[in-house]
Amino acid sequence: MDTLNYHHLRYFRAVAHEGNLTRAAEKLNLSQSALSTQIKALEARLGHALFDRVGRQLKLTEVGRIALDHADRIFGTGQELMETLNRSAAHAPPLRVGALSTLSRNFQMQFLRPVLDHPEVDIVLKSGQNTPLLRSLSELALDVVLTTDAPTSAAGSDFIAHRLAGHAVSLHGTADRMRHKTLISLLNSEPVIVPTESAIRTGFNRLTARLGLQPRIIADVDDMAMVRLLAREGAGLALAPDIVLADEIASGQLVTAPFDTGITDTFYAVTTQRSFPHPMLDALLPD
Repeated sequence: MDTLNYHHLRYFRAVAHEGNLTRAAEKLNLSQSALSTQIKALEARLGHALFDRVGRQLKLTEVGRIALDHADRIFGTGQELMETLNRSAAHAPPLRVGALSTLSRNFQMQFLRPVLDHPEVDIVLKSGQNTPLLRSLSELALDVVLTTDAPTSAAGSDFIAHRLAGHAVSLHGTADRMRHKTLISLLNSEPVIVPTESAIRTGFNRLTARLGLQPRIIADVDDMAMVRLLAREGAGLALAPDIVLADEIASGQLVTAPFDTGITDTFYAVTTQRSFPHPMLDALLPD
């Protein structure tokens, strides 16, 4: 098989991301006809159409999506190589961190503290759900993902889950909501604030099923900052690791229920096999 023409691949990538031949041609400083010829040459080389034309837009075919995935990785790695080789004592690329939206802000700060004051490193923090964050990690758009859900083998064999810490999950609320002598009484009487679609929620469902309870869930939240806010406002009991509400507990705003839920939240830093990992990761990841 002949060598792939990477100029053609670069032009295809530009058109794919723009979704429009005219805009891509302007960015590449090429004529539209010349760019169209380059795309046709790549399609002929691959033996498949890369785009379907829908009105004025170009939509990727299945082969086009596959080709774009490879192109992004190829050129992403090339850009990463140039950034790595061009580093000096006065410059380092931003550390790009993804974090599960339900992850404790206190924990994120704890993880990042070793590099927060580093004069050479800027931090870019992106919050979201596991699947898109891991996709960004695999596409080299992120350096590390902080999560409570270690990726399975099905998510990709190149992912490496570094276990950072495990924290017991408790019920936290204002003092007036804690006047109960048993966990069953507490859950039968007080509304609960729970994080959405997480290991904590799964553990809570298991706990309440075992106890034969149907507690009133007053809020189902995908952001731990909102869990904290609702708990401080007295809306209900927050189901969360102590670290999430450490400031409120220390100041006396909230109290932790003296009952063991049996739920544990484990925190992971997920990386992927890379030729040029960010140099600051060594200071953040466990040995």
